[in-house]
Amino acid sequence: MQRRTLIHTAALAAAAFSTLVSLPATAQGTWPTGKPITYMVPFAAGGTTDTLARLIGQQLGTALGTTVVVENKGGAAGSIGSEAAARSAPDGYTLLGGTVSSHAINVSLYPKLGYDPIKSFSPVTLIGANPVVLVVAANSPYKTLKDVLAGAKAKQGGLSSASAGTGSSQHLAVELLAYKSGVKFTHIPYKGSGPAIQDVISGQVDMMFDTTVVAAPHIQSGKLRAIAVTSPQRLASMPDVPTVAESGVAELKDFQVQSWQAIFVPAGTPTPVVTRLHDEIRKILAQPDMQTRLKGFGMEPADLNTTQIAAFQKAEVEKWAQVIKAANIKVD
Repeated sequence: MQRRTLIHTAALAAAAFSTLVSLPATAQGTWPTGKPITYMVPFAAGGTTDTLARLIGQQLGTALGTTVVVENKGGAAGSIGSEAAARSAPDGYTLLGGTVSSHAINVSLYPKLGYDPIKSFSPVTLIGANPVVLVVAANSPYKTLKDVLAGAKAKQGGLSSASAGTGSSQHLAVELLAYKSGVKFTHIPYKGSGPAIQDVISGQVDMMFDTTVVAAPHIQSGKLRAIAVTSPQRLASMPDVPTVAESGVAELKDFQVQSWQAIFVPAGTPTPVVTRLHDEIRKILAQPDMQTRLKGFGMEPADLNTTQIAAFQKAEVEKWAQVIKAANIKVD
């Protein structure tokens, strides 16, 4: 009997040891183990999301004692790479550079999205937000937002507004303006901001919302006139340009459009791992040189905890769902 008891006890111990060994490293509290971390960028190389990934990834790898590898998987406004990240193991070895497109807009824009922007991910860090600015040609008769709205009411079909493409933040900004003000505009989509803003400069298109990074050089050169920015407060880089909320139009008092950048991990990633990532990335973003780089991108740095990021993202999803439905925007 004693021998059978010893054998039984030894078998249980062996089984317990085997189970422990088979647990992922994150469950044993040893993350990271030195295994490379993949930082997925759901856009092509060279853009803002990619540049931020490389700036953050290099320092993050040093802080964690491992290698962070940036992988670009673009397509469908960030949807393809986001879906791939959502299907990755929630073990702390996959990060995703998410944006307002991939994690707030696309869920209402694409009929068959392969992931849920909220349920499929856990937020790690909100890197910052880039407001857009409403611009017209330097010789345009419109000098204020009230002028723009009055001009749109007076013109058949409304004023024309260029964008980098259907469903882009530039497009949705004018749709939000139309939705809140009740004034119609004619959307003119282009394949990118470059050709779109050139047609605004030449006067072929009446106006355009675009990021401060793209629009600022043309404003400074005198080719464009800035009408209003979509941030909550005036920008330090454009102190003389009022916010949309300052226009005096009651319906626009809470008007905001932010092209934001964030970092997510697949849902189910252990909380201690998410917390460590948040803390380490926050330290990186707080560095003076990194703050300077972010502002150089026209971004307003953010400092929110994961709970605040989740609430912010949920509000963004709901806001753009209303706009897309009201404007009946569809993407095949």
